[in-house]
Amino acid sequence: MKSTIFVKPGQVAIENVDMPTIQASDDVILRVVRACVCGSDLWGYRGQDQMEPNSQNTGHEALGIVEQVGEGITTLVPGDFVIAPFTHGCGHCAACRAGFEGGCLNHEDNFSTGSQAQYMRYQHGEWSLIKIPGQPEDYSEEMLKSLLTLADVMATGYHAARVTDVEKGDTVVVVGDGAVGLCGIISAKMRGAKRIIAMSRHEDRQKLALEFGATDIIAERGDDAVEKVMSLTNNEGADVILECVGTEQSVDTAVRSGRPGARVGRVGVPHNSKMDLTPMFFSNTAIAGGPASVTTYDKKILLRAVLNGEIHPGKVFTKTFDLNDIDAAYKAMDERKVIKSYVIVA
Repeated sequence: MKSTIFVKPGQVAIENVDMPTIQASDDVILRVVRACVCGSDLWGYRGQDQMEPNSQNTGHEALGIVEQVGEGITTLVPGDFVIAPFTHGCGHCAACRAGFEGGCLNHEDNFSTGSQAQYMRYQHGEWSLIKIPGQPEDYSEEMLKSLLTLADVMATGYHAARVTDVEKGDTVVVVGDGAVGLCGIISAKMRGAKRIIAMSRHEDRQKLALEFGATDIIAERGDDAVEKVMSLTNNEGADVILECVGTEQSVDTAVRSGRPGARVGRVGVPHNSKMDLTPMFFSNTAIAGGPASVTTYDKKILLRAVLNGEIHPGKVFTKTFDLNDIDAAYKAMDERKVIKSYVIVA
């Protein structure tokens, strides 16, 4: 089968590799029909995360058709159309019961890999995989795009809003204008935020932020961005900040943009080596976040919202690529020519 291979920083490629096989009783083999490139994939592509040359890439978002199931799978049969979340919860441990399956206590290998391929082995599929009514051909491409965001970015944006308990009337700042940040705007609006301040320097992302519900745009960064937040909030600061990047600057901007007692939701994969918590102690700032509870949110809220046309997160996909053109899909995101690259596999 065809699979994406990390060649070296700045290059991925398609190679023929062996088909995945059932290795555990709760494995599911999926035929991937739609995949994409995640902002977190770019850390390795840019050489900022260490990756072994000529190794399989860690794509982790997919829509697929169930091909085979392990003997322990009772919730799925071959032919089912599913969302493949990037987190794999068991559904019954203390973490999963509390709605934090990103930290499932029973599955150490809790994250997907290998979705930028024709087939993938999905581990721990009994509870995690999300069945979609019908088959791919029953949906428009626009709807498939929105369904694909439910594998990661829409749920991750929602996670930032949920762990900070965004509620009606809140003023929310969203740090990061990638797909997760834009989905964070959708999420803040869903939960009733009165004012949503989006930080973005790129016109295409600014336009989409406003379409999704942002009320204000801040193009500045660092100290200037914090000053702008204060000027927009009568020098009080925001109630909630959604940090959707993970860099040292973005985290610093987030924690300084809130009022005393503000809540900061961190869902950007951390790439800041250290963090001084002293200022947050004296401002009573609450910090929460981590890997998103994808299955929980999809089952309870997000799949229904997408199927009913209440939200349209698939608009974050601004260019479509064939799997054979996966390196171009990475380059387009790396160079900010697209917000998120959508990959047709079938």
